[in-house]
Amino acid sequence: MGDFGFYLREGFYHITDWKGYDHILFVMALCLPYFLKDWKKVLVLITAFTIGHSVTLALSVFDKILISSTWIEFLIPVTIMLTAIENLVRNSQQPKQVKLRYASALVFGLIHGMGFSNYLKSMMGKAENILTQLLAFNIGLELGQILIVLAVLLISFIFVRLLSVKQHDWTVFVSGGIFGISLIMALERLPL
Repeated sequence: MGDFGFYLREGFYHITDWKGYDHILFVMALCLPYFLKDWKKVLVLITAFTIGHSVTLALSVFDKILISSTWIEFLIPVTIMLTAIENLVRNSQQPKQVKLRYASALVFGLIHGMGFSNYLKSMMGKAENILTQLLAFNIGLELGQILIVLAVLLISFIFVRLLSVKQHDWTVFVSGGIFGISLIMALERLPL
């Protein structure tokens, strides 16, 4: 398992590491309006995000796209803010809104993938089996995302179903907190 296992673990730990909480906040904001019964919608959202970040992660690692890490580190909290705002203003599960959410998850995944690439490039150096490492890292990221999603859905279930907090109030409260944190991150990372 060697290399594969190492990069699988690194991908998992990279997305679940509290020091890199920006990616955790994004996944939280993305799945916050949903419940366990909505697992198919959440699966599509997370898959769209994964496709996006996998594409740019690969392109960045192979040096096919080069964007300043300063801009990427700024844009990541902007994607979190926009997702939180969407949670705050949405009022239904209309098909048009759901498709827009899938599209934004894909596009925002492209940005997050470039953020992941700096970390991955720093570990890989001039490795020969780069495709295996890239695949393992992406699988690790996906497993970490699934863990985060399950935690968010479970916590939402506890507050809304067991503690009788209105779903709208829960979503607004948590999204407001996520927006505030990501706004501070964006201001701290503002490229000047």
